[in-house]
Order: sequence, then structure tokens, then C-alpha cells
Amino acid sequence: MRIVKTEITPQFNSPVSIVERDDLYFKSPFHFHPEIELVYIIEGSGKRVIGDKIDNFNEGEIVLIGSNLPHVWISDEGYDNIPNRRARSIVAYFNREIFGKAFYELDEAAGINRLFNAASRGVKIFGKQQIELAGKMNKLVQKNGFEKILCLLEILHSVSESEEIEYINSKAYSGSLQKNESDRLAEVFKYVSANFKNNIKLKDVADIANLTPQSFCRFFKHRMNKSFIEYLHEVRISHACRYLMDTDYSVAEIAYLTGFNTVSNFNRQFKESSGSCPTDYRSNVIGNNKVTESYLN
Repeated sequence: MRIVKTEITPQFNSPVSIVERDDLYFKSPFHFHPEIELVYIIEGSGKRVIGDKIDNFNEGEIVLIGSNLPHVWISDEGYDNIPNRRARSIVAYFNREIFGKAFYELDEAAGINRLFNAASRGVKIFGKQQIELAGKMNKLVQKNGFEKILCLLEILHSVSESEEIEYINSKAYSGSLQKNESDRLAEVFKYVSANFKNNIKLKDVADIANLTPQSFCRFFKHRMNKSFIEYLHEVRISHACRYLMDTDYSVAEIAYLTGFNTVSNFNRQFKESSGSCPTDYRSNVIGNNKVTESYLN
């Protein structure tokens, strides 16, 4: 899956952009951007990928996504063919810097400052807080001018004081990247996405990042808190999940389609990643109506 780097707020000529979307299905690619993003799913269901975590999503969900944290919403297969079903959401994009350094030095802003730091892992709001914020998000999309800023601040303040939140990613995930580093990683991600079926050599990937293999390994480990080989296995396993769910290919065929040189290595890596062997995974998915869980757009 191609990872895309974007900038949202310049497109709308505003440091705070509130967007209401209404489509047949969720269309955005796997992407990241410098803006913090607050998402309210009004209607829709499927899988979402935020950082290194894949989860189901349903209508009513509200999540906060930190700066440069990769993410995508993927509608259920065939969702666009279901009569009277839409993919609707309200999304707020804003730069952390809009409030200024002095704002974050205020004691009163400590909670929001902590919230923005936590957003690098992705934050999900649940329970009564989720219901309350859904109403505020519906009001936010109707606001203009300074009222829009005040309404957004009220929402963020509520989340910062709430106990009804949970982190989406583990502490190990690092979603914050400097510009030159994010460009390097984006190119590496794109290369892996296009070539995961092939024999990917460390030197080739290091060349893309304009680093020596040893320096690249240190750089990748430092930024992603996992080795490049671990990341490559994750990408291959995520594609294998799709094949297991959506095709009748044998386990051996899927192993070679996803770049593993032996079936035994594929089985071992798959079990370490998913907790079950490929055959059991396929059986469980079929028993769960083949809900799609993949990184593919």
C-alpha cells in the first residue's frame, strides 16, 4: 500500500479546517500529514489502520490522530453497493502551533499539551464522552470564524480531562518524524509496498534512504522502534491475511506470493504475528463472515 505524505490546512487556506465528508466509501489512501486530526465517523464501517494497529471501526467512532501518524479508513468490501449506505464523517485538521508557545506554557493548558503528546499514539474516545463529543462535532461543522476555534478548544479540553479514552498504538510506535526523515521513510514504505513479493535486499533499501546498510538499520530502528526486517514481515503478513480471507490459494501459494522463500518460515512468522497458524486464521475469518483486515487500499 502506497503511503502518501500530504498537507491539509494549506489546501483550505486556514490553520483550522473542518471538513464534512459524504461518499459511497472511504476513499483516502494510507497517508500522513503534519496536522493533528480529529475524526468523527457519522456513518460507515470497516477496518482502520492507525500507525501499526489494525482495528474495526463503526459509526459513532471518534479518534484523535497525532502529527505525521500514518492512517487510513477502509470500508467493508462491497460497502458501496449496499443501498442507502454512505461513508460520512466530520474531520477537524489543525496545527499544534496555532495556539502558540505561550499558550502551552499556561498551567491551564497542561491537559491539552499532554493530549497532543498522547495523540502520537492515536487516541480513541469511548463511552458517554463519545456520545457527548458526537454532538459537539456536529455543532463544530456549523461554526465559522473565531467560534470555530472556541468550539474546537472546548472539544479538546473535554477530551484532555476525560477518563474515557484509550491509546490505539503501543508505546513503542513512533509517529513523529522530521521532514527529511519522513521523506526517507515514505520512500522506503513505497518501495516495500511495491516489492514485498520479491527478494528485498537491505542494501537496496538503504540506497533509497541514501544511507549505508548499517546506518539505515540504526535509523529505522530509532524512528520505528522495530527493525526493518520486523517491518517487512509485518507488511508481508498483512498481505497474506488478505489472501487467506479473499482467495482460495493454498498456504504454500500465499507464502510465495508474499515474498517468503519457504513455507516453514511463512508459518513461523505468521504465527508469531497473529498468534495462530495460517490455516486456523483462515477458518476463523470464514467463521466471522470474512471481514476484511488488510493494509491494502
